[in-house]
Amino acid sequence: MKAREMMKMLRLVPLAALLAGAGLAAQAAEKGVTESELKYQAGSSPLADQPMYQATNPKAPPMTVAEFDKARQVYFQRCAGCHGVLRKGATGKPLTPDITLEKGTDYLKVFIAYGSPAGMPNWQTSGELTEADVDLMARYIQHDPPTPPEWSMADMKGTWKVIVPPDQRPKKKMNNYNIANIFSTTLRDAGEVALIDGDTKQIINIVKTGYAVHISRLSASGRYLFVIGRDARINMIDLWMPKPDNVAEIRIGLEARSVDTSKYKGYEDKLAIAGAYWPPQFVIMDGDTLEPKKIVSTRGMTVDTQEFHPEPRVASIVASHFKPEFIVNVKETGKSLLVDYSDINALKMTEIGSARYLHDGGWDASKRYFMVAANNSNKIAAIDAKDGKLKALVEVGKIPHPGRGANFVHPKHGPVWATSHLGDETVALISTDPKRKNGFTMVDSIKAQGGGSLFIKTHPKSKHLYVDTPLNPDAGVSQSVAVFDINNLGKGFTVLPIAQWADLKDDGAKRVVQPEYNKAGDEVWFAVWSAKNKESALVVVDDKTLKLKAVIKDPRLITPTGHFNVYNTQHDVY
Repeated sequence: MKAREMMKMLRLVPLAALLAGAGLAAQAAEKGVTESELKYQAGSSPLADQPMYQATNPKAPPMTVAEFDKARQVYFQRCAGCHGVLRKGATGKPLTPDITLEKGTDYLKVFIAYGSPAGMPNWQTSGELTEADVDLMARYIQHDPPTPPEWSMADMKGTWKVIVPPDQRPKKKMNNYNIANIFSTTLRDAGEVALIDGDTKQIINIVKTGYAVHISRLSASGRYLFVIGRDARINMIDLWMPKPDNVAEIRIGLEARSVDTSKYKGYEDKLAIAGAYWPPQFVIMDGDTLEPKKIVSTRGMTVDTQEFHPEPRVASIVASHFKPEFIVNVKETGKSLLVDYSDINALKMTEIGSARYLHDGGWDASKRYFMVAANNSNKIAAIDAKDGKLKALVEVGKIPHPGRGANFVHPKHGPVWATSHLGDETVALISTDPKRKNGFTMVDSIKAQGGGSLFIKTHPKSKHLYVDTPLNPDAGVSQSVAVFDINNLGKGFTVLPIAQWADLKDDGAKRVVQPEYNKAGDEVWFAVWSAKNKESALVVVDDKTLKLKAVIKDPRLITPTGHFNVYNTQHDVY
């Protein structure tokens, strides 16, 4: 495009989006979003490598097959998390041909290059994409979106492996590990989890899993560890083996985030469940072998405008302690599905509508109310697992991201559940006592280090509340953690220099993420997360003194991120 033509196009875009020389932080500020939000929303998808159907649209600008394939990969790596697999819109706006063809290539190039006030990243001026890449993407989004393949029962069974059949597994624990204090640590870019002895701080085993394991969950018995990667691969690890390792695995889709097992009395570990981002569905499996039994689609109408959504992703799943039910939280439609698994051949579901973009969450201290974040709606939905109803919808800060949240007794407000936020520096405290007048309202909001927080944590035996900020653009903030005294929240927080304590050799990002207590509640573990070609570490802090207790280093600890203590995960202690 000639300079004169470019200037003409620029007049069509708000000035705030056209600061070509500005960095990502300045762009984010001008758009009214944070740099943390831009980083979080631009996450990659495993669908980038999947073969897909390419429709032919005669009105779309020409592209070679090679160009189309490259653009498809860029889209799923950079854009699908916001705009959706089918480009129908999610947290970002729709990018379907009926909209993009009308805008034209030159107009679209400007928006891709410079971003928009609504939160679209400035892909070219930030250095993420070249001018040629921007031209490629502007043409690509005028074509019909390629549709990823569905994932059927036959597809699942084609990936299902029972490595050690149930009758060949140990009849009793065959090792001397204190299983309750084992940590499962995600080695994100290695496609592995590290099982670490919480007592000795030694690595027990490095287990091959799916890519970028999202969560680790425990069976009701505490014997089996279930992990699920973003590529929808589930691994079932037997902690009773002489060296804990995989005994079964399956791939339940092409992209996923959540897994759990049945917990209700009489149904303990009979079934497992996992939810997919693509295809939008969940699957119920045999709890001993992961054999798939039942697939249920989540496609349907949104809770607000009552419009059909073709790809509502399953964000989080938990097992109820009050009924034989799974709570399946569906992101784009804003619905929590209470799935009665007592008879999967006559499956019953209760649909509870709250707010769109349901994401992660955790139980209150009574384990009756599931507190789930509707992140881009800036709300927390409290789902009553006993009565099967929406207890409350609570307005909080900008883009709540609690992980599982944190439960503690507030000196004034009694039992509260807390969440931090991606989009601002606040920590929201919600009363979880239904007998109080202010029950299930936000009773307090305190300020931590800044936005970009992913996890918050405390423990019943601790007086401290830990808040991480790994996506904050300030390295000093992302490499440290804020600690509050829950009995005196008004005095502010103490900053612990976790990355500095790790004493890593190189100049990696050293983002400090996901505080996690040991079983006793007297240690807190942190991942110091750098790139896969940089040194990372785990740092252990004494919860009583807030002093460094241990640093765990090993060349096998590649991009450690989430980590889960067996006892605390099994018993929902947070």
